[in-house]
Amino acid sequence: TRAFGTAQNEHAMFLLGSISKPVAVTALMTLFDRGAFKLADPVNKFLPQFKGDHREQVTMRHLLTHVSGLPDQLSENAALRRRHAPLAEFVEHAVRTPLQFAPGTKYQYSSMAILLATHVAELISGTNILALVERTVLQPLQMKHSAQGLGQFKLEDMVPCQTERAAPEAGGGDSTAKDWDWNSPYWRKLGAPWGGTHASAPDVAKFLAEFLNETGAAVKPETARLMVQNHNLPGLTPRGLALNVGAAAGSPGCSEKTFGHTGSTGTLAWADPATHTICVVLTSLPARAVTPHPRDVAASAVAGSER
Repeated sequence: TRAFGTAQNEHAMFLLGSISKPVAVTALMTLFDRGAFKLADPVNKFLPQFKGDHREQVTMRHLLTHVSGLPDQLSENAALRRRHAPLAEFVEHAVRTPLQFAPGTKYQYSSMAILLATHVAELISGTNILALVERTVLQPLQMKHSAQGLGQFKLEDMVPCQTERAAPEAGGGDSTAKDWDWNSPYWRKLGAPWGGTHASAPDVAKFLAEFLNETGAAVKPETARLMVQNHNLPGLTPRGLALNVGAAAGSPGCSEKTFGHTGSTGTLAWADPATHTICVVLTSLPARAVTPHPRDVAASAVAGSER
């Protein structure tokens, strides 16, 4: 048996990894509720420099459902992080990076698509994404042990990740990556909308409850329903708006109504309306480190108990 770190209380704040995506996109969707954009709007409407190579065909919906043609990470990802580049530089590179296929024709999970979508939110609102998430999502949902980046908290308030077992793009296995890996002050402060949210398990449950119960605290009930519906064409991986949807979004035994997300930092969160169940498992063990991962074992037990 191998242990890491110390036992955590319920308010311990973990780096969510890709569960950050639906959190940041919910902030974007509060602007949708105000009529500031439509899902069918071309991204080029807000980012005129996003043009050529079929880029004018990419819509906001394409970005949010991972069918835009953009790659997951930039080829310059490590270089940008190594020199502590701000989010604006990631945006500059994402705007220029070649599309891998014609928009809407294939599915390719894309962190950079979420980056551009949330940058549109910044342009529309005149507010950076860290502050926008705090004001439109974390505060209305009373997520008091959460932050996009570090927020009001300190680095030592956060649970460290077992970075030595992370993927190379996160600095895993690279002894020279300590100043830009998941545990670095740079990454923890950056608040990357594709992976830089910190939260406690109860707070993530509050976030899922916004969609399960359609409370209207952050987004309108009809927008909550829109976000957990599949938007992709038959034959493509089902996706809501920055959310996994369908039985595969949960654990074995979950219904087709399930929605949620996982994170490469070792996190998992889903809700199943059929059983009115919310499951959140946050760990510091990277998802790629072991199979089956403890998060999946625990979540499967939750799903099994609700059948």
